[in-house]
Amino acid sequence: MDLDVARIDKAVQVIDPVFLNTPQYLDEQLCRALGDRAVTVKVETANPVRSFKGRGADLMLSTLARGTPVVCASSGNFGQAVAYAGRTRGMPVEVFVPETVNPVKRERMEAFGARVVAAGADGSSAREAAAARAEHHPGCVYLQDGLQAAIAEGAGTIGVELTRGAPGGADGPDFDAVVLPVGDGALINGVGRWMKEHAPGTRIVGVNAEGAPSMLESLRAGRAVRIERARTFADGIAVRSPPEASVRRARALVDEITLVTDDAIAAAMEVAARTLGIVLEPAGAAGLAAIAEGSVPGDRLATVLTGANPRPEQAWEPLRAGRQRSRR
Repeated sequence: MDLDVARIDKAVQVIDPVFLNTPQYLDEQLCRALGDRAVTVKVETANPVRSFKGRGADLMLSTLARGTPVVCASSGNFGQAVAYAGRTRGMPVEVFVPETVNPVKRERMEAFGARVVAAGADGSSAREAAAARAEHHPGCVYLQDGLQAAIAEGAGTIGVELTRGAPGGADGPDFDAVVLPVGDGALINGVGRWMKEHAPGTRIVGVNAEGAPSMLESLRAGRAVRIERARTFADGIAVRSPPEASVRRARALVDEITLVTDDAIAAAMEVAARTLGIVLEPAGAAGLAAIAEGSVPGDRLATVLTGANPRPEQAWEPLRAGRQRSRR
């Protein structure tokens, strides 16, 4: 296993503190809405990139020399994180995105100083363009979310906080399962690596969108599988093929992958807005959706609210649903 528990532990001393010690708590209204189950939420949205991706991106860039040009592909959140960390650490960043990229995410990447290039119809095309860019520019470092160990290890600091409690440092609760949205796999592999060492009785459950089951299919096949098309509005987990290294790690660390429909994700977004006051993007609500659907057994669960960069029309939808309910 190339993910190192000691490096995850040390990462909390390296990663920009703005991304660390995020809130984690039980909300009584949310727990009732989820069938009276004890569900701890870890909120990874109250930071400059509005997602958990800053942890892995910042740790990865900390391994590079100042001034190193960096290129990556992203549907938005990873690109934001790399752009933010690059600006902080003095590295020029270029991000290749799908032509259909969320305009909110594109604007935020550019606001952090990245050069953003639209390349192709989906994430696979953007990755090919980013890799080609790095190959033809010596000295340029290509980052792929889910590939480099440091990206997953940075995300693994979420597991540190779940087991130790955040921010006080005392032992955290024992969870029956930790439920995590899965795209390229950095989050579930990093958290899974830590939990398997420090909370081995906790099941690690991943969530794919029903229309983008690439990690589920990959684990079934024992290798990275490329699905024909990602059919989901959850662009943060709309991955057609996870990196081979990510699949290899997940085979050792992930207990189960479950699927959720876009309708279930939309319902979870509405529940989060109503009970927590947080407007999530679809991928950020996938873990809640799986719990709400009853597909994850256990009395004490935890999930990570991974992102809050919805498209403009998605941001308003939970509010519309709430207004409609109040009129009835």
